[in-house]
Amino acid sequence: MMFGMRVRGGLFAALVMFAAPVAATLAAVAVSAPAQAQTVDSITVEGNRRVELETIRSYFHPGPGGRLGQAQIDDGLKALIETGLFQDVHIDQRGGRLVVVVVENPVIGRVAFEGNKKVKDEQLTAEVQSKPRGTFSRPMVQSDALRIAEIYRRSGRYDVRVNPQIIEQPNNRVDLIFEVNEGVKTGVRSIEFIGNNAYSASRLRDVIKTRESNLLSFLGGNDVYDPDRVEADRDLLRRFYLKNGYADVQVVAALTEYDPDKKGFLVTFKIEEGQQYRVAAVNYTSSITTLDPNALRSFSRVNVGSLYNAEALEKSVEEMQIEASRRGYAFAVVRPRGDRNFDNHTVSITFAIDEGPRTYIERINIRGNSRTRDYVIRREFDISEGDAYNRALVDRAERRLKNLDFFKTVKITTEPGSSSDRVILIVDLEEKSTGDFSVSGGYSTTDGALAEVSVSERNLLGRGLFAKASVTYGQYARGYSLSFVEPYLLDYRVALGLDFYQRQQLSNSYIAYGTKTLGFSPRLGFSLREDLSLQLRYSIYQQEITLPSTLANCNMNTSNGLLAFNPSPAWVQANGAAAANALGATDASGNGLWCYSDGEASLPVRKELAGGKTLTSALGYTLNYNTLDNNKNPTDGLIIDFKQDFAGVGGDVSYIKSAIDAKYYTPLVSDIVGVIHAQGGILNKLGSQDLRMLDHFQMGPNLVRGFAPNGIGPRDINPYGTQDAIGGTKYWGVSAELQMPFWFLPKEVGLKGAVYADAGGLYDYQGPTSWTQTGEVNTPGCIKPTQNPPSPGTCLGLQFDDSKVVRTSVGVGLIWQSPFGPLRFDYAVPLTKGAYDRVQEFRFGGGTTF
Repeated sequence: MMFGMRVRGGLFAALVMFAAPVAATLAAVAVSAPAQAQTVDSITVEGNRRVELETIRSYFHPGPGGRLGQAQIDDGLKALIETGLFQDVHIDQRGGRLVVVVVENPVIGRVAFEGNKKVKDEQLTAEVQSKPRGTFSRPMVQSDALRIAEIYRRSGRYDVRVNPQIIEQPNNRVDLIFEVNEGVKTGVRSIEFIGNNAYSASRLRDVIKTRESNLLSFLGGNDVYDPDRVEADRDLLRRFYLKNGYADVQVVAALTEYDPDKKGFLVTFKIEEGQQYRVAAVNYTSSITTLDPNALRSFSRVNVGSLYNAEALEKSVEEMQIEASRRGYAFAVVRPRGDRNFDNHTVSITFAIDEGPRTYIERINIRGNSRTRDYVIRREFDISEGDAYNRALVDRAERRLKNLDFFKTVKITTEPGSSSDRVILIVDLEEKSTGDFSVSGGYSTTDGALAEVSVSERNLLGRGLFAKASVTYGQYARGYSLSFVEPYLLDYRVALGLDFYQRQQLSNSYIAYGTKTLGFSPRLGFSLREDLSLQLRYSIYQQEITLPSTLANCNMNTSNGLLAFNPSPAWVQANGAAAANALGATDASGNGLWCYSDGEASLPVRKELAGGKTLTSALGYTLNYNTLDNNKNPTDGLIIDFKQDFAGVGGDVSYIKSAIDAKYYTPLVSDIVGVIHAQGGILNKLGSQDLRMLDHFQMGPNLVRGFAPNGIGPRDINPYGTQDAIGGTKYWGVSAELQMPFWFLPKEVGLKGAVYADAGGLYDYQGPTSWTQTGEVNTPGCIKPTQNPPSPGTCLGLQFDDSKVVRTSVGVGLIWQSPFGPLRFDYAVPLTKGAYDRVQEFRFGGGTTF
């Protein structure tokens, strides 16, 4: 016998079919003559093959005196039916005895799935309750079919059909086959907003996670309709408005409708914005006599005159409550109260500090962490068993656990403890994959084509450790790196990082020389506040310059193995022209100047080449301040990086290098975001040792767009040289940029336009300008070189341009947060530049992981 049922349309019929045997059985019992009172031991059972007699008898519980009345028989019958072990159960009375006649459910031989291409058998097997060698139950099969359909709905396939088929086998066995018709994905065709006056629909679409379907939707999944995601979007919209001053906002509803013509859902959010409020006053009160409320004033992030910000209010409450706990008031509770002035659209905020209930944490139970060790989770808590219960600290722990990026979901709830003043914290987790293997490719106008293969693990061995190994191979850049991070060094909230790397930069159209760097850097990271962090580091690296032999052949001697001897002026002066000619010198002039004719690298470059490998040993730190609303796509906030490095802790060089970089983002009007970027740096030598050219700052489009890499600042201008940029010890730069989406494109495409203006400068070269060993010095009365090879009397020392002119440019850009990685295209035109600066109006950079 085979039967089939469909999840849609057949649900009512299925329920009627399953309910019929039960109703018929109960009806039969009701019309039967009441059985004479009997004992449980006198019950006779017929039809049982697998279920034992005593098991069936155990469902009948005698009444007073150990006898079975009609009520006890009815209860036993219902209990047997509810076990799901039997297709049919009825009770007869024969010769004064109670006879229970059963028809056992078949045993499931196998469970199989057909037609499922998008969901694997393993996932469906884990979800269904019907198992091989288990008892077949029609209600359970119906529940399994609904569960399978729900799995598909979660992936956006609302047109799924699940038809269970039963194939009878000998010996009361059956095979269960679930036939699945997956249907097509049901996407979100449009997202609209009603009642949004302050913000455009495109701006609000940025806030929510649900996306409209478009040509690139196959690369993501947020365009698939998910009712839970839509409901979460309501909260995201509400929090967005509350953060921007709309204290009365209500997201009344999220209306969804299936459009058969568009074959997708139409989602509409109905919003009541209310008025925008500013903070009129901030007051502090305390019912705890020994706690001065003004002592917590500095921990408030709410300022008079600013827009009302619920997020800042929540953080203020958290910081104040934690500080009160540190001061010994473990049960202090900070409650904010807002008094609105509807006429002036202001709100007065009062932070009331009261004594909360004296509740302690009895236990912290962690569930769902099959891979992550318990201590990795517990160390994110600033409280432990036996401590006073503090909701602010619990919320902070939940936020930290989410930020670890080890878990799909994190939820912390409470349960009553063993007494009224005890609570149990329940930490429910769902783990996710934390390992990454990526093959990345990209291209930039600086490094050319580039490929990288990397393997990383964020939760190594379940101990919360981070490890990464990567290999890079490109047209002009190559290398490898190994990184390791222990986020809790010696169980303190201090991160230890270890980096080992090797980098090779090849000569290209921007620089005539190459560099090889091999280094190691341990570092320590401290979180001073949520928006302020400090990193201490030590760096030791070995660096050397590489050059083609033709760019450094004026210093050759007879032992170099070359076929042609090209003596430098210093060699000729020391040994004479006759000696040079006797050795087969290619220079027929007799003064050594001819060696420059095939081109020579800049003097600082060749001098560092002759010095061989250089070891740098430096101590440094970075102070980071970050209030960005989104690190990947910021629209509001400030980020500042201040760095200093002190070289000279051993090694071959000594200097102090300082740099600051600040970016400020602010939303303007109609989805336009303004960006102000300021940066600057200074390099100072320590002691009498000259600075190396490689230690100088090198700037280009990273300072002022429209210029080539290493295109700004001091440059060798000798006509016989490669005219390399030699860098500077001081730089500054400012930039103003407007970023805006394209109104005619779906926001999900990720395209934004930018217009900008840049200004900056790099100057004050302090490296070597002469080389006595080779005779390259600027003697008194020498003339500047104007030709190649130089004529006698020419200044052979470094000639360079160090113009203090301010470089400026204006340009436009295209920013694409593409599925292939972030891409940016810039076209900038310099307005002012130095005489020897190199211009590059178009610039492109980007990459992908696949």
